[in-house]
Amino acid sequence: MRTDDFDYNLPEELIAQAPAEPRDSCRLLVLDRRGTAHEGDGRVALAHGGTVEHKIFRDIIDYIEPGDVLVINKTRVMPARLIGRKAKTGGVAETLLLRRREDIDPLGHVWECLVNPGKRLKPGAVIEYRAGGAHAPESSPVVLTGEVTDFVPESRGGRLVRFTPAGEGPTGESRTLDEAIHAAGHVPLPPYITDYAGDPEKYQTVYAMKEEHSAAAPTAGLHFTPELMERIEAKGARFVAVELEVGIDTFRLVEEDDPTQHVMHTERYHVPAEVVDAVHEAKASGHRVIAVGTTAVRSLESAFDADAPAANPPVCARYFEGRTDGADTLRRGDICVRADATTNLYLMPGSTYHVVDALITNFHVPRSTLMMLVSAFATRDQIMDAYAEAVSQRYRFFSFGDAMLIQ
Repeated sequence: MRTDDFDYNLPEELIAQAPAEPRDSCRLLVLDRRGTAHEGDGRVALAHGGTVEHKIFRDIIDYIEPGDVLVINKTRVMPARLIGRKAKTGGVAETLLLRRREDIDPLGHVWECLVNPGKRLKPGAVIEYRAGGAHAPESSPVVLTGEVTDFVPESRGGRLVRFTPAGEGPTGESRTLDEAIHAAGHVPLPPYITDYAGDPEKYQTVYAMKEEHSAAAPTAGLHFTPELMERIEAKGARFVAVELEVGIDTFRLVEEDDPTQHVMHTERYHVPAEVVDAVHEAKASGHRVIAVGTTAVRSLESAFDADAPAANPPVCARYFEGRTDGADTLRRGDICVRADATTNLYLMPGSTYHVVDALITNFHVPRSTLMMLVSAFATRDQIMDAYAEAVSQRYRFFSFGDAMLIQ
């Protein structure tokens, strides 16, 4: 297996630059891993097994059954993109906030960041950020300063930065750090979205929590509207929420020729008891656990403890029955509650899924860990066949693009 195996040709004009309006009007490609095409049924047979259908996202309700559990990631994107100037030279410096490092500063002023230009931002460098952020005039007041304190090992462009708020906040008191970040920061759209000037709330899910923790959105959830969610619940399915704070690997490609040599960044996640109970109930009654996005996948599969006593019946993902490391084979292993846990789970072909039975996802960047994750859920050949079909049918790709259901 090589990283090149997860590459594909994508015309630049198919990279979506704006979200669909309304959210659930985007297209939906349905990949049935075990499907068979029959004349007149609208299915397209894939060369390496399975079928695809072409739908609109709101049609996803037709593929959801009463008793199914949809697991969403409720994380909210913070205004984590800060553009300022170096205090001594005036050179432009960009900082992407990734996660607070309370282990270094319990007050939360030290952040792990991705900086650009990395070569010029060494320990001791000080950056000043003005109100209004990237487009702020020189006359705007400095609301935040950041001092680079250290490098982050094994992270190109990774730095530890100590932030200090400046000036007064909206109430006339000293500005808090969060107020300063909001005054200077922007929601960090991915680099392949180059000209979007619309509502930044369109890069948040409708069910996002109030607290802001992520550097990027769980984009598979962007397609849901409150009305569609109500219809799905009225059909007898239910939504439960995990939280995974999306971090640096959303922005990184696999650069190693051997993908097994790629080092995954650690992300914080939470899987509450409500989710664990819902998974057990769905499995026991023969219904499915449907992950809304790859971040929900990583949360659920990270919460599977191979040494825990097995549930009755054992928790096992559909089409992964009989794996040598599965709970149905070993009679041990189960999904468990996780609170403030961390994960660097890396799923690739050959990995066993234990919890997730179906996956709602977007179309992913070539040579990314997410291409490997979906290729582990179906097969690499099925995914490449489905992507080729999507390109030929002019689907819109990546964060603001169209969606895919793998069942």
